[in-house]
Amino acid sequence: MLSLEDVREAAQRIDGVAHRTPVITSRTLNERVGAEVFLKAENLQRIGAFKFRGAFNAISRLSPEQLTRGVAAYSSGNHAQAVALAASMAGTTAVILMPEDAPPTKVAATKGYGAEVITYDRYTGDRTALATALAEERGVALIPPYDHYDVMAGQGTVALELIEEVGQLGALLAPVGGGGLIAGCATAAVELSPGIRVIGVEPEAGNDTALSLAAGERVDNGVPHTIADGQAIPIPGELTFEINRRLLAAVELVSDDEIRAAMKFAFERLKLVLEPSGACALAALLAGRIEDLPDRVGVVLSGGNVGLERFLELLG
Repeated sequence: MLSLEDVREAAQRIDGVAHRTPVITSRTLNERVGAEVFLKAENLQRIGAFKFRGAFNAISRLSPEQLTRGVAAYSSGNHAQAVALAASMAGTTAVILMPEDAPPTKVAATKGYGAEVITYDRYTGDRTALATALAEERGVALIPPYDHYDVMAGQGTVALELIEEVGQLGALLAPVGGGGLIAGCATAAVELSPGIRVIGVEPEAGNDTALSLAAGERVDNGVPHTIADGQAIPIPGELTFEINRRLLAAVELVSDDEIRAAMKFAFERLKLVLEPSGACALAALLAGRIEDLPDRVGVVLSGGNVGLERFLELLG
């Protein structure tokens, strides 16, 4: 299982490589929700999202022989960019499987970091099976976007940094896609801040983790149609679900319109550009989804990879 020590070791590996992202506060936000809110701005991380932490941590643990052969990954965009950059920094090559309808800015950025991109239809293809076959065919190491302990440990450094900087929290909100970010964060947070409630947030259409927790087992909800492309996951990860079912206090759902409202608030009042998935946890806070809100709340703004055209389309 994942431990706080794993997260601390990951923090040492990424130190000086990943950005120690700022914590943003807003009096306007505090007054609106009735709590002291600390926003961990992972939209300002390298490649524009928290994913760099896990990708770099995982790739840094590969053997010299594995690095000589290269790595593979599958992703709708942020993990793709993270693996591409981390692979380049490690002096190896990367091949990334991405959906045909992935945001063009994310595809362009992934190629810009030097990776080879292969596309597939996310609504008919099994990306895990396709990527596994691709990695085996080429003899390279597969770096999954969330269902991997080294990846989760790297993502957990988000909560580690936040709590080290601001102290004890009553609740921590983070978006949930495959579950790697919140699994890593929960692992660190429950140890560092006893009594904390770690709350996941999903888009209404992509509520596979909420359904799975209610059922007591992983539920395949199909690929959801939501503006939060980073959370368009049909089923929670196998490893992440086992951690999250133990550590999460709740999973709340937000609508696409509430995500848009959070993006607008972040842009106008916080001067931050967030992609839909990056605004998901903030959306739950602004929409009043969290019952018995504690006095001190942490929120992970997970990413900001949205092109100008798409940003205007979403908020126009």
